[in-house]
Amino acid sequence: MAETPSVQLLTCCLSAGAYRNRIAWIESLTRRALRTHARDDLVLGLAYAPEAAADVQKMVEEERICCAFLTFDLKKESDCIRVTITVPEAARASADMLFRHFLATRSAAGN
Repeated sequence: MAETPSVQLLTCCLSAGAYRNRIAWIESLTRRALRTHARDDLVLGLAYAPEAAADVQKMVEEERICCAFLTFDLKKESDCIRVTITVPEAARASADMLFRHFLATRSAAGN
């Protein structure tokens, strides 16, 4: 039987300042390059412009480290870079908050 992740495993390992910087960077990437998104309960699918491939790869690599309880899947396609993020059942109550910075709106940047 699979074990349920403990609450301790569902925490970000970044300091408060590093967390704020990371969120700002991800929100900037989102405003610049996110083309579409779709959410299905605990799964968020994102499609980024192909020219943002290096930044999307960096984001996924860094998020895999600091938020190891999330599952990230990255696929490069000819017309976009797809990222799928899955929140574990144990973090269901936090899913909206966890997905928020990946969905920053362009209007929030004044674009």
